[in-house]
Amino acid sequence: MENEKRIALVTGASRGIGKSIALKLAKMGFKVIINFSSSENEAKKVLEEIENFGGQGRLACFDVTDRKACKEEFSKITETEKRLDVLIHNAGIRKDGLAVRMKDEDWDRVIDVNLTAFFNLAKPSVKLMLKNKWGRIVGISSTSGQAGVPGQINYSASKAGLIGALKSLSKEIGVRNITVNAVSPGFIETEMTEALDREKIIETIPMQRFGTVAEVASVAGFLCSEEASYVTGQVIGVNGGIY
Repeated sequence: MENEKRIALVTGASRGIGKSIALKLAKMGFKVIINFSSSENEAKKVLEEIENFGGQGRLACFDVTDRKACKEEFSKITETEKRLDVLIHNAGIRKDGLAVRMKDEDWDRVIDVNLTAFFNLAKPSVKLMLKNKWGRIVGISSTSGQAGVPGQINYSASKAGLIGALKSLSKEIGVRNITVNAVSPGFIETEMTEALDREKIIETIPMQRFGTVAEVASVAGFLCSEEASYVTGQVIGVNGGIY
């Protein structure tokens, strides 16, 4: 039955890590809701790629920081898919700068997208997962949130806060067969890292290279599987040994 197919919502799924996770979950048999806020053409390509290998998905254009928009999307999920089994909070942005020079709006926007949006999505997700007594929630954090990075006080705070939120939530709903974990990437080949000084950074990475989005997606996919049923409240680094 179509309604028995497990459903996954991936935020920021039009490119980079989010895209790779969406493709991974689709190959695992999930119907994937591909969230994006502005990159419509890229999101359509992700859906097309999923459908080309026989997977299922649909597009969901909404701003994860907009609580009203999130509620509207979850009303649609409840009406159309009638369930939600996986939430991947991947949507994230950077607005780097030294703390003494950082604009208030740069702090607010990074915290809103990277952290507050998780609450906007997790609350309604958990309600749906509780009905089926099964669920997987994965937040994409960062080594920046574990170790701190100069010039990223807002980004580091948001990713550290996300880890704290995930760990707390895991303790609240673990008994309900819902796992909650963080994947913490290091330096990954994405648009976000294109402008970085690669040669200087690689010297600090024990594996002497950047990671790939597929390597991050593989860990996220595992955490969403039955095989990871006893893994919860964890932070799993995908960082080449940098932290």
